[in-house]
Amino acid sequence: MSQAALKVDAVSKSYGAVKALDTLSLAVEQGEFVALLGPNGAGKSTLFQLLTGLFVPDEGAIEVAGYNMRRDSRAALAKLGVVFQQPTLDLDLSVVANLKFHARLHGMGAKAKARIDDELARIGQAERAKDPARALSGGNRRKIELARALLHEPALLLMDEPTVGLDPGSRELLVDYVHKLCAERGMGVLWATHLVDEAERAHRVIVLHKGQRIAVDTPRALCEQTDTTSLGAAFLALTGEAPKKKEETV
Repeated sequence: MSQAALKVDAVSKSYGAVKALDTLSLAVEQGEFVALLGPNGAGKSTLFQLLTGLFVPDEGAIEVAGYNMRRDSRAALAKLGVVFQQPTLDLDLSVVANLKFHARLHGMGAKAKARIDDELARIGQAERAKDPARALSGGNRRKIELARALLHEPALLLMDEPTVGLDPGSRELLVDYVHKLCAERGMGVLWATHLVDEAERAHRVIVLHKGQRIAVDTPRALCEQTDTTSLGAAFLALTGEAPKKKEETV
């Protein structure tokens, strides 16, 4: 049986008296696009901090591609690619310099150039390789961050509210491309969002509310379970909070 891309087993995390995550369990299989849908404050950011090794859970265990995050963090993190909510490119460096820095962190050595060239070509940014990152649009910066996350060929891709601030066209292109990656590379994806339309095409949706997983199933099954006709209405029925349909841009 193939190894799951991600397993989270009964994970809890508190900050003082505030319990950000409460015995949360979830899994992402290889080639599966899982949307983590929840309102602001649901615990999505805390979960991603644990998954990326920034903090450790108070209780429970996390495995990435079979590697335990606590016991074998280096191997687990090597199987992980991340696009954070906040922009993380060095705007004073060129596109290719940003990618080379990431490649060195992962010890990619001689194969780094070919991987960089390939990922830039796939996202249509090869001609921008020598441009400073600050010269790119918001949508193209996100593409470069995604290319960077894929350089070391991770088993699991974490997307933490990746479309914040993007225009609708750029958002749709990014969602489409990540779905394509799942199908072509067999990579697991956990896509955290508070925007219901980004979750509608997911293989499964995990609804997170006040630090707890309150539902997990396909979008259609969640509608059937709540006797609703849309994922947004199902989310409202489950949480009592209306989800956003789209992100406002400036």
